[in-house]
Amino acid sequence: MPQIPEKIHELTVGQLSMRSGVAVSALHFYETKGLISSRRTSGNQRRYSRDALRRVAFVRAAQRVGIPLADIGEALSRLPEGRTPNREDWALLSEAWRSELDQRIEQLSDLRDRLTDCIGCGCLSMKTCALSNPDDVFGDRMTGSRLAY
Repeated sequence: MPQIPEKIHELTVGQLSMRSGVAVSALHFYETKGLISSRRTSGNQRRYSRDALRRVAFVRAAQRVGIPLADIGEALSRLPEGRTPNREDWALLSEAWRSELDQRIEQLSDLRDRLTDCIGCGCLSMKTCALSNPDDVFGDRMTGSRLAY
């Protein structure tokens, strides 16, 4: 991978994409969500500061562990003056996300363990169907085996 010389303080969207491994379209999406920012040149081209690489890495790491983009954006917005997160920020944020992830892991483990009970028939009154009808929630609202959409 070509290195960007230290004297270059701003990156094009293509350079940021190449260095981060994130598609240009995803970078544009991140920008619309306020996760990264750019300035525009006189020719209306995006230019990203070098610290955008760290912000993108932060976003991707958080996504890999299942943190929704909205939560990532909220976390980034709480940083002083919109600065780029550092190691200490990651430690604090990941600790805050840990209980949420533990809860999701527990739910997924429960679903996995109950998966063999699902026969895939679409019967929404089955009390043991963890996928379509956990705890027979539809049985309390209606009778029959189909939902009307």
